[in-house]
Amino acid sequence: MNTTTKYAATALAAAFGVTVLAGCGDDGSTGSGASKGSGSTTVTLVSHDSFNVSDKVLKAFTKETGYKVEILKSGDAGAALNQEILTKGSPRGDVFFGVDNTLLSRALDNGLFTAYEAKGLDTVAADTQTDGKRRVTPVDTGDICVNYDKKYFADKKLAPPKTFDDLLKPAYKNLLVTENAASSSPGLGFLLGTIAAQGEDGYEAYWKKLKANGVKVVDGWEQAYNEEFSGSAGGKKANADRPLVVSYASSPPVEVLYADPQPKEAPTGVATGTCFRQTEYAGLLTGAKNEAGGKALLDFMISKTFQEDMPLNMFVNPVVKDATLPELFTKFGEKIDTPPTVAPEKITANREQWIQSWQSLVLK
Repeated sequence: MNTTTKYAATALAAAFGVTVLAGCGDDGSTGSGASKGSGSTTVTLVSHDSFNVSDKVLKAFTKETGYKVEILKSGDAGAALNQEILTKGSPRGDVFFGVDNTLLSRALDNGLFTAYEAKGLDTVAADTQTDGKRRVTPVDTGDICVNYDKKYFADKKLAPPKTFDDLLKPAYKNLLVTENAASSSPGLGFLLGTIAAQGEDGYEAYWKKLKANGVKVVDGWEQAYNEEFSGSAGGKKANADRPLVVSYASSPPVEVLYADPQPKEAPTGVATGTCFRQTEYAGLLTGAKNEAGGKALLDFMISKTFQEDMPLNMFVNPVVKDATLPELFTKFGEKIDTPPTVAPEKITANREQWIQSWQSLVLK
């Protein structure tokens, strides 16, 4: 889900003492735990590129269970999922992490996961447990929202937008950049947010107006946030000229964390009325060679140890109810209490049609 972490990946990589395997698009067996016998002490986690975890946390898992974790990163969330669909039944690993509620039905319909009820699931927020068959375990949530460049709006003496409807106002013409809903997780989440807010009968008219108001569409988050958005550190270097971008409610803390020196206030803000909540899941891959290790890893991923490590590594929110957020999140992040959402069954039934409609309205 959270491609915000791609921004931080280089800075964080040196701090991780984990084995990270590059996805190579073929059978992926080299170095994979999936190629080892069922008695292997290695468990392989397949994920998108944004997965990060502290070395001390992985060491704690190894000490607790005897299993060493290997991580096979496979591109963005959609690409990683597609690779698993292509290799289903003979998976490249034991556990898959990173399928979110916008793509979950695709994974379940393809039979990627074996049902398993993780230990500690009763501590996980009930509203994230959308699969009654326990084929996936909720791991984190993140809110996709429009972010704004505080300096731009202060300099222009213009109040930043707060809601989806605000984005249609002439004052914000040619200011917003978003991602392609057909190829980007945050882009799709933003589309779903507009459907939740405007209704299935109103979202097409909304996007016609948004297009007329100069919304810019780029392929993915990396380009939108680090090249087009004037409020990000990368955007400043690129002389970006769009002060509004579709990103995450957790993006402002990232800007603070990696600034040198760290500012007293985040340089970016969040339009809290433009959000859509994503939930990310992990599941035991059908045909996993190390099923016992995979189950142990799923148990660990909803432990407080793992959950409290996620915010500053993947910039997402824990799903375990008593997990504590770091001060950076509570001080600089935005808490989105009741973001619009779309029921998983509606996404399942309509996702492809919504995307096609969006493409015809916005890209042509």
